[in-house]
Amino acid sequence: MQRINKEHKEKIMKEIEKANNEEYETSWNEKGLPVSKKKSEIQKGKQSRAQGAKFELKVRTELESQGWVMDKWTNNVDLEENKIVKAKRKYNPFKKMLIVGTGLPDFIAFKKVNKNYEIIGVESKMNGTLSKIEKEKCAWYLKNKIFSKILIAKKGEKRGEIEYLDFKERFQKFFA
Repeated sequence: MQRINKEHKEKIMKEIEKANNEEYETSWNEKGLPVSKKKSEIQKGKQSRAQGAKFELKVRTELESQGWVMDKWTNNVDLEENKIVKAKRKYNPFKKMLIVGTGLPDFIAFKKVNKNYEIIGVESKMNGTLSKIEKEKCAWYLKNKIFSKILIAKKGEKRGEIEYLDFKERFQKFFA
């Protein structure tokens, strides 16, 4: 029989105490350990995901109205291997379904300009802030000429307004 690590036992006991509390919701992770989350935080997460999905849809419809042909980008960049890979699908255990790959950027858009096509990437962020890894991936796309430019869509000053920031202009340090 295997001895139980004291710290491991204490962690489990704390989670069990939280499980008995009305404020927390307990689930089990892939290792079989209990994980407790505050119900108020779960609700905030649901709301922010819904707002993000609504904003993405709004960005897509606006760009389509400007004549861009839009599609979901289902690839990602593996910076270690220095190549494009298929974005991993996420499994939602509650809806019992796979969610389409969450690639970076969110969309690929193309438009015919004269005899050529302009191909851009569009990343939707409500606050317009990219993480360090997202910035590196966007710079990789531009350096390898996958996209002619990458736009970051964010909420504007006025209600319902969308601002588009050009990645290359905003983050020039990646191209110096």
